[in-house]
Amino acid sequence: MTKTVMAFTYWQDGEMWLGYLDEFPDYMTQGESLEELKENLKDIYKALTDGQIPAVRHHAELNV
Repeated sequence: MTKTVMAFTYWQDGEMWLGYLDEFPDYMTQGESLEELKENLKDIYKALTDGQIPAVRHHAELNV
């Protein structure tokens, strides 16, 4: 099984860690630790790519 590398944005707000996958900025999650946040981001990625979440918005770049 090939691993996928995804960039993500995160920050700490009080005692919680918040973040989202850069390719899917509409789908934020949180965790009580950075490690928990990373696990939650993996869960979101799986749900987004397995079709469990309908009407997923995608982020891409276009050369014009």
